[in-house]
Amino acid sequence: MSPSSTIHLERTSPQTARITFANPPMNVVLSETVVALHKIVRDLDNDPDIQVVVFESGVPDFFFNHYDGADAANLPVPEHEDDAPVWTDMVMRLSKASYVSIAAIRGRTRGGGNELALACDLRYASREKAFFGQPEVGLGILPGGGGTERLPRAIGRDRALEAILGSADYDADLAERWGWVTRTLPDTELDAFVDATVTRLASFDRQALATAKAMVGRATLPPDADLIASYGAFVDAMAGPALLPRAMAIGALAADKGLDVEYQLGEYIGQVNQNL
Repeated sequence: MSPSSTIHLERTSPQTARITFANPPMNVVLSETVVALHKIVRDLDNDPDIQVVVFESGVPDFFFNHYDGADAANLPVPEHEDDAPVWTDMVMRLSKASYVSIAAIRGRTRGGGNELALACDLRYASREKAFFGQPEVGLGILPGGGGTERLPRAIGRDRALEAILGSADYDADLAERWGWVTRTLPDTELDAFVDATVTRLASFDRQALATAKAMVGRATLPPDADLIASYGAFVDAMAGPALLPRAMAIGALAADKGLDVEYQLGEYIGQVNQNL
């Protein structure tokens, strides 16, 4: 990736890699982010040695945030008409990849960021610093990156409905109790735990890891067609009438209160809708 990219790949050994998100101050997703991440995931899928890939943030307080609405006009399109949407293809590849993907989560993890984390095989979160949410419905749009397909499979229908329809933020303790993440750890222990897990898995037989993951995937992964349909609904909603007044109201709050709107987005979304 170029030095200015929001995505940075570090090959830490022949068997392992780290992918770091860095788009300060809020780590929002850009079209460039999606394109760069798609290329990395696709290239790693063809790598004969890779066994474990860690996703982490380079921005304090934000793991991987929602899509930047100001960049919506630049949403990446597939190269061929019959191809899956770029984001959808990326998360499908990630879930089915022969390597094990681990999300090491610190900070706010919302929208597309949460959907990327859900597409990872293992999610380890800072007990003090990780927060989760799917804010789209509260903004008048829809999750389009797999949240409506993966979250119910992880936490159950009713809890997924509360999270998706309510558009609130959830702390790491509740996320762990619900099964949203694999486990939480004290922030001071998160890195060492992830490193130990990477070392352990990288020492195992690659084919055994890949086959076991595929077997579990057959029982748990959502159909590709459902993920593609949800992305289409997201794109349609982005052009609908419900988004603009909510986006303008959130923008006005951000101009007044600054970064606090992103820190407390779930709370501010509720206020905005009650005031429309």
